[in-house]
Amino acid sequence: MTKISPRAVDPASAVVLTDMLLTQANALGDKPFLHARMHGKDGAWSTVTFAEAGDRALRIAAGLQELGIKPGDRVGIVSENRPEWLIADHAVMAAGGISVPAYITNTEDDHHHILTDSGSVAVIVSTADLARSLLPAVARTDTCHHVISMEPLESSQHSGFSLHNWDDLLRHEPATPHQGGRTDTACLIYTSGTGGAPKGVMLSHGAILSNCEGIDEIFRDSGLDEEVFLSFLPLSHSYEHTAGQFFPISIGAEIYYAVGTDTIAQDMADMRPTVMTAVPRLYEAFKNRVALGLRRAPPLRQKLFARTLAVGRKRYEDPASLTLWERMQDAVLERLVRDKVRARFGGRLKFMVSGGAPLNPEVGIFFLALGIQILQGYGQTESAPVVSCNPPEKIKIETVGPPMEGVECRIAEDGEILVRGELVMQGYWNQPDATDKAIVDGWLHTGDIGEFDADGYLKITDRKKDIIVNSGGDNISPQRVEGFLVLEPEISQAMVFGDKRPHLVALIVPEEGLGPGEEETRAALAAAIERVNAGLAPIERVRRFVVADAPFTVDNGQMTPTMKVRRHIITGIYRERLEGLYRA
Repeated sequence: MTKISPRAVDPASAVVLTDMLLTQANALGDKPFLHARMHGKDGAWSTVTFAEAGDRALRIAAGLQELGIKPGDRVGIVSENRPEWLIADHAVMAAGGISVPAYITNTEDDHHHILTDSGSVAVIVSTADLARSLLPAVARTDTCHHVISMEPLESSQHSGFSLHNWDDLLRHEPATPHQGGRTDTACLIYTSGTGGAPKGVMLSHGAILSNCEGIDEIFRDSGLDEEVFLSFLPLSHSYEHTAGQFFPISIGAEIYYAVGTDTIAQDMADMRPTVMTAVPRLYEAFKNRVALGLRRAPPLRQKLFARTLAVGRKRYEDPASLTLWERMQDAVLERLVRDKVRARFGGRLKFMVSGGAPLNPEVGIFFLALGIQILQGYGQTESAPVVSCNPPEKIKIETVGPPMEGVECRIAEDGEILVRGELVMQGYWNQPDATDKAIVDGWLHTGDIGEFDADGYLKITDRKKDIIVNSGGDNISPQRVEGFLVLEPEISQAMVFGDKRPHLVALIVPEEGLGPGEEETRAALAAAIERVNAGLAPIERVRRFVVADAPFTVDNGQMTPTMKVRRHIITGIYRERLEGLYRA
């Protein structure tokens, strides 16, 4: 069977994840691999080759072994996306350990929970800033005795652990990698805590390798070869961990690490990625940015853009219905409009993949109409994480595509999506009861509601746990209503509320600079909600709303690091005001 790249490693032939990196290091040698911006050097990019990455991973592994890390020991990783993250992950596994990634936005208590729950014996941290919340958490544990810092730290005042320098570990002779098996646990990925305390998901080497095999099959006929990935989502999230780290390794691709949302536009212009994975919130932000910029454009440009969207949408929804005149227009608009849009994304983007949360079809069609291939996929941490994805040759953006090769998927009697295969987690760390509820007879109960269409494409219709049941007994999807609200240019973020209530109300974050005053802002928001309500069923309509005090952000704890709304947190903050709307 022909691989998608002449330099691809077959994940099926790998026993453990480190096999892929070490095979590529030997085969590709000095080929550029990892890129990151250098601090204090005018934003220049530094590069690590495949050979250097493999060598450094084995040297760090030797250092970890000297510190006493044994097969099965858990080792935390707290770092922003950078080359050392990938190297640390592989070093832990090469030493026989289990990596435990953590979000850089974690508080001291968050770190303490993960380190204590996992029983981590060591933790690797990148910077002094991140160490400030980590080191006190380490000092409170009974098991974590070593902290390895990628960048120099001042002597810690905390007791109970020893501090080690990354560069010192790099001076070791390369270790002989631990010989494990596909069923060994590779990592504990902690859930993002949208519904409560994070749980540690045990993923085997085979689970992630099988995901790489499935992704390989999806893109086999799409012409992937010398690919360049933009790594934007946190590597501590399973989506980026697999799709943004291990899959690129398997095809010998280069990876650029974006610094953050503030620099992503510049990063895309500089690195000119061919593949990008992100969550819907980022694509919504891109769409809104384009829409806001268009408001200031000359009338002719606005008309050309509107015509491009109209013809592009028709081409996606019913290409056979395009008239000869529309086909001619489409060809001209390809050069006048779509080429310029693609240039904003670096000029050589083959496709963007959306995952981690449902993508509003209107957002997807917007990009498809503008000539940007966007593919929606589906999965969750407990499935390593990818279950399905739209193939580039047949995109149905309102679905999440067919299940990947090697994945069994069926719909239970109550509509819940069930998944079985090597990709399924081994269970929740130290939580046998939760594991037994999630995996029954080998089937992972995803908590998502869905259905298959005539082509075998999976469509997610709701989230089992997020369904609002109003006082009349009607089931309402909050994500559906919120998805329509945030498409309005006046609304930046929204959360609807109404379980056991007669109707829905909403918490709204307005777009920045919406109006000169509070009354003008509320009037603009009310008009936007009225437009949305016109297209909704009566039970879905938002009757009243309150304006949030501040945007939902990762820093204030109201969003996860992958930009999902933490409903239980936000509801706790605004409950009194939301419930007050029913008394108004």
